[in-house]
Amino acid sequence: MSDDNEKKTAEFYERLKAELDNSNSWPAPYLFKFIVPTNEENILKVENAFNCMGDVIKTTKSKTGKFTSVSVDVTVKDSQEIIDKYQELSTIEGIVSL
Repeated sequence: MSDDNEKKTAEFYERLKAELDNSNSWPAPYLFKFIVPTNEENILKVENAFNCMGDVIKTTKSKTGKFTSVSVDVTVKDSQEIIDKYQELSTIEGIVSL
């Protein structure tokens, strides 16, 4: 990743953190939504990232079956925990965070 892309990514997460802090009192419920290319490994990576958090995970395949939507409803302790999860899962090839 180029320095310019890294800077844009860092700025994005800083803005997201500020928005989350302005609109929530912590701890708070948060709904993570991801779209991943459909294969068991991708879905398991997302599910495993939320293991032991008392979460509710819902998966839905697209009409064509090429993609799977993964929604995770969980209570988080603060905005940094949300940022950390997004960064952790950004390494999955083809993932889209909503």
